[in-house]
Amino acid sequence: MQHTEQNAEFVRYTTWFVYACIIYSIIGFSWGAVMGGVPAFRHFVDYSAHGRLITLAHGHINLLGWVEMAIFAALYYVVPRLSNRPIYSLKLVKVHFWMHNFGLLGMVTFFLAAGLVGGLSESEDVEKVVSHLLAFVGIFGTLVLTANIIWGFNLYKTTVSKVKPE
Repeated sequence: MQHTEQNAEFVRYTTWFVYACIIYSIIGFSWGAVMGGVPAFRHFVDYSAHGRLITLAHGHINLLGWVEMAIFAALYYVVPRLSNRPIYSLKLVKVHFWMHNFGLLGMVTFFLAAGLVGGLSESEDVEKVVSHLLAFVGIFGTLVLTANIIWGFNLYKTTVSKVKPE
């Protein structure tokens, strides 16, 4: 791939991090408004047995969604300029973007499902069902963690490498 094509693709992915930030912020802020503004939902979240899991889903969409995506975009923009080097690996930028988004959406989905199932269930085995859903939160959370390690590695290598691996 030529340098200009690669640079254009890097700019596109960095911009996608910005767009993801915007989308997650709208989702997170709207979710918070509904949780705070709809009395029945607020009561469910505050007083049902597993309502806190819905709050955790909301917190993760905000922190790992809009906040982290903004930080990723900013540092993908800044670090190559500060180090006066191109990004170490465009492939790792792509893997980071998709892995982080897939992991985050999985985490949020299973936190929400566990909160709803746990809050609405009248079964005595609800903890067993919720624990299975939370196991998936852990699996998807591991994807997010791995994506963040890839991001950190890529930025570190950008600052110290003179030759790109691609």
